[in-house]
Amino acid sequence: MSYPSIDNMQKLLSDNVFAHVKSPKKAAGRALGTIIEIIGFYLVKAWGHEYEVAIEKPLPEYANQDIVHNVELTFHRNRRLGTIPAPRTASITSTWIYNNSKGFLPFGFTKSTTSRYLIKDGIMKNACTFAYSDNTFANAYFSTDRSNILLYELTNTPFAMFECKRVGVEEGNKKGPQTIEKAKQGSYVARAVSSIQRVRRSDGKIGGAIERNGEFAFYDDYYSLIESAIIERDREILSNFILTVGIISNHGNWFTSGNQNKEMKVLAQSYDWLVFLTDEGLAAFIQDTMNSENTFKAVKTAFERSYEEGKKINRFTKTNIDIDADIALTKYFSDNLNIIESWFNVIAPNERGIRTLKAMLSDLLVLEV
Repeated sequence: MSYPSIDNMQKLLSDNVFAHVKSPKKAAGRALGTIIEIIGFYLVKAWGHEYEVAIEKPLPEYANQDIVHNVELTFHRNRRLGTIPAPRTASITSTWIYNNSKGFLPFGFTKSTTSRYLIKDGIMKNACTFAYSDNTFANAYFSTDRSNILLYELTNTPFAMFECKRVGVEEGNKKGPQTIEKAKQGSYVARAVSSIQRVRRSDGKIGGAIERNGEFAFYDDYYSLIESAIIERDREILSNFILTVGIISNHGNWFTSGNQNKEMKVLAQSYDWLVFLTDEGLAAFIQDTMNSENTFKAVKTAFERSYEEGKKINRFTKTNIDIDADIALTKYFSDNLNIIESWFNVIAPNERGIRTLKAMLSDLLVLEV
């Protein structure tokens, strides 16, 4: 079956998967939002950034630690602590990981007060935090073949963040009433977390400002400042810099990358990178992975079981996912990375491509600050 539009896709989900709920179209819209987050996460994983990622970790504002914001993904400089064999049990808890990793943990780490499962009943957690120190935290990840648990120490302060934004259209409306509010919320966070400040010039271009020795230094072009600092490995400029990335989808409210509405323009002037996931890309992902009874059957099954009537747990999110669906998605993104990268249009900055963002993340990861 082909999906000529996201609207038709949402209606198909409404009629078949969510017919049992009170508001089928809203539920289908939220499910599409979850799928976009999954696409973002597995793209990052295919780029080789899985082991520096934290998921929905509170992110404080720059120089204002009392206010924190939950964002989808944060990227942290890391170092490998060690590897422990994965036990052949149905569940692995963060407490078990902590108790079996003491030989790898540096002095000063304490067990996470929140009990988490790396895996339980076939559902695994991506980026399972199991211990903390004053300035870092420890995450556990499965190895690719699931035979080992990889332990990493990550810095508290990230060097990048990703957020996904999607808003559907209510029945009978041309636009959802909450779109501009969601755009403003995302823009506020993007502007508040990094040490390099965006400054609008009188010609409409974006300059950069950074505090040095109690005084502000101003630069003509924000993007040139960041890119030059990365090339020159300028630790002073980049020490508290956080690259902010927004991934948005169309579905009516965001229009298209070539026909931007107010919400998209608000986001484009606030995020360092604003990346547009096309309807064609979203449709291709759903058709490839959820319309299969063979290679990707585990993906389809995990999605359907997450929304079946009476379900107790969601097994298809960026945070928790059926382990067989994770294996299938990891292979899908690895085998089709070039095609998947073509699903994205870069709205901001101008004249940059998605692979430039990929390279920038790698450069920021290895930078010593």
